[in-house]
Amino acid sequence: MILDGGFELENGIKVVGANGVAVENMTARNYVGNGFFWTGVTGYRASYLTAYRNGDYGIYAFDSVKGQFDHSYASGHPDSGFYIGQCYPCDAVITDVIAEHSQMGYSGTNAGGNLLIVSSIWRHNRIGIVPNTLDSEEEPPQREVVIAGNLVYDNNDPDAPNAKSSDFDILFGSGITVVGGVGDVVERNRVEGHELFGIVIAPNPGLQENFWPSQRNQVRDNVVRGSGMADLAIALFSPDDGNCFAGNDFGTSAPANLEQLMPCEGAGSGDPEAGAADVEAVLGATHPKGKPWQESPIPPDQPNMPDAATAEPRPATDVPMRVDLASITVPDPQG
Repeated sequence: MILDGGFELENGIKVVGANGVAVENMTARNYVGNGFFWTGVTGYRASYLTAYRNGDYGIYAFDSVKGQFDHSYASGHPDSGFYIGQCYPCDAVITDVIAEHSQMGYSGTNAGGNLLIVSSIWRHNRIGIVPNTLDSEEEPPQREVVIAGNLVYDNNDPDAPNAKSSDFDILFGSGITVVGGVGDVVERNRVEGHELFGIVIAPNPGLQENFWPSQRNQVRDNVVRGSGMADLAIALFSPDDGNCFAGNDFGTSAPANLEQLMPCEGAGSGDPEAGAADVEAVLGATHPKGKPWQESPIPPDQPNMPDAATAEPRPATDVPMRVDLASITVPDPQG
């Protein structure tokens, strides 16, 4: 089924306070708000959904817990293709999705606690994966998300639509960006081809009201290549923040000795000023304006749900699925 908003209607499907609603095997396009949207629910699932050319988010859960996004595609949004926000613990999984041609592939404001973003593709957005803390939503700070086994590449699309606020576009051309997050784990991802940073840990420097540092985050065992400023980076280094980097396969870092300076075991050593990220250059950079979301690419047909015509109804009462994190490996390169 295809739902078309005609660039006039607000949402393709909006689930408000109704628990256990699963939406399967549908497309929502050309809505001025969101493609698929759950708010204030316990139990939700998005399976085999396609959302493109919508004016805010593609597939979106807010103030909701016990959910799952799987086998879905999102493209052409001026905010993020996939979004989970304002929940702790979220008890949610995002797996086997593709996000492209949006401001962000994933954004998760103040969302975490048993929240897994795994085994998915994030490409050709302005920025790839962005867990973040903001004052505009409840439950700050963002904390305790696991980002594992993802293929994250070429998130430098100059034509991808830009959000109404340019705050996050400061990090245009970055793969995985933790902004004001606490206790996140970024591991076993392949991150390639970014103009700015591959993986970066940064504070929210008071974009709205409060300064939110990123603390106790772990960046482990990733493969990171081809970044313009640095493959691995920490912005505004503070030894008290407790962030750590270990076992990564990378070419460059900022500071230059990042894994020695901020190890995940033992005491760090080195000069945090040597090769530190040029924060002023990042803040002062200009980026492509992007095209209107209404002009973003029309995607090819996406896979249908197997046996969709005969499948038994399956409400979202058994979510999220169990993920064997130990079995996840770094994905192969693109192509």
